[in-house]
Amino acid sequence: MSKIIQSLIFFTIFGVNILLAQEKPRLFVLTDIGGDPDDQMSMVRLMTYANQIDIEGLVATEVKDEVNPERIQQIVENYAKVRDNLELHETGYPEAEYLEDCISKGIPIGGMDGVGEGKDSPGSELLIKTVDNKDSRPLWVNVWGGPSVLAQALWKVRNTRSKQDLDKFVAKLRVYAISDQDNSGPWIRKEFPELFYIVTPGANAGGGFHHSTWIGIGGDKFHGRFGGADFELVTNEWLERNIRKKGPLGKMYPHWEYMMEGDTPSFLYLINNGLNNPEHPNWGSWGGRYELYTPKTEKWFYQPETHPIWTNADDEVLGKDGEWHETNQATVWRWREAYQNDFAARMDWTILPYEKANHPPVVKLDTPSYVKAKKGNRIELSAISTTDPDGDPLSYEWFCYEEAGTRAMSNSRTGIKHDIVGFDQPKAWLKIKTSRVMPPGTGTIHIILAVTDHGTPRLTRYKRIIIDVVE
Repeated sequence: MSKIIQSLIFFTIFGVNILLAQEKPRLFVLTDIGGDPDDQMSMVRLMTYANQIDIEGLVATEVKDEVNPERIQQIVENYAKVRDNLELHETGYPEAEYLEDCISKGIPIGGMDGVGEGKDSPGSELLIKTVDNKDSRPLWVNVWGGPSVLAQALWKVRNTRSKQDLDKFVAKLRVYAISDQDNSGPWIRKEFPELFYIVTPGANAGGGFHHSTWIGIGGDKFHGRFGGADFELVTNEWLERNIRKKGPLGKMYPHWEYMMEGDTPSFLYLINNGLNNPEHPNWGSWGGRYELYTPKTEKWFYQPETHPIWTNADDEVLGKDGEWHETNQATVWRWREAYQNDFAARMDWTILPYEKANHPPVVKLDTPSYVKAKKGNRIELSAISTTDPDGDPLSYEWFCYEEAGTRAMSNSRTGIKHDIVGFDQPKAWLKIKTSRVMPPGTGTIHIILAVTDHGTPRLTRYKRIIIDVVE
């Protein structure tokens, strides 16, 4: 499959390169598919986004002393039946034969027992080969179970290559792990402190999943036990109507036992919907928001963290219950209606002709994505060139994503739309100001535009404007 990389434009804030036009990400999945049905559920959803991500590895890892690559194969076989129909709606879906070549497996030994001399596997060898490909883009490794395949790849490279070559290898990796499902994750972070690693540390046995960001995808009633989100959008009943009844791929989507798709945030984080920027976990996305620091040791950790990692961050969100919720899970569930509707629409794409399905709006800013400003400046916001491919009416919402920026604007508990005048119109504006409780200062303000069409289901796309307030 040919790989198309979008042109890139960078600007600099505080010496940091900021990516404006997002390149198509590379993805390598490690999945303990065959245990909890949520891995199979997430794999089905991933297939519907296979045109937005260059999938380069689908590796079955250990679960209950087994590996089950045939489960991945079955899903890809059903993807093959709908691939051509998906291509009618958005181009770039890989042929099923390409995805079949990406399927591999680890050894049926989990954790650090599966790492060391003689523990190489087809999966760990494929991972090394994939990182070594002459591709300047980083390789994102999604860890849906235990990461012993990744640990083995790193162990081998460290023991067979120079320090300089090891550093180059590690620098190409980006990891998003769904908690610590065995002790190999903490080992990786301790032994390779420069590795870009997103995770909520901790094992489920000690209650670690309860505190994890990723459970915001749909863990309201089981692991998370949190309020505020619309639970009706993640029930088996909703999934039956909107996913399972839609063709061959939908038939591969099982009923959940504990919660829906615990692994899905790891690749939703990569979807180019106008909101996400994978190199900046602290900016927030459908996959959640994370900040870089050394977390204090909790009782559910395998071992103390010894250096900064990308880990839990809180967002304050007004929930469906009318109450404010300030949690790390809210960084995911705040987008739930959008990501669930998007999945439902893509499942429509597997069975319907173009004219019978809905497609997301195409958001275009008429103002710069990056603006330098001073106190008192008026900032114009415009997206009048935005269109919808189906000709549907559009709704607009401009809002300040306060937690993503470094300069606060107002207290969200007031319910004020952050002083954005015309926040629900294609054109809006705001004034850079301060107050007695927020002295003058520099920093960034993230303004998000969410555009939602009035098709069925309603689909949302975004644009982000960063206002850099200077003296």
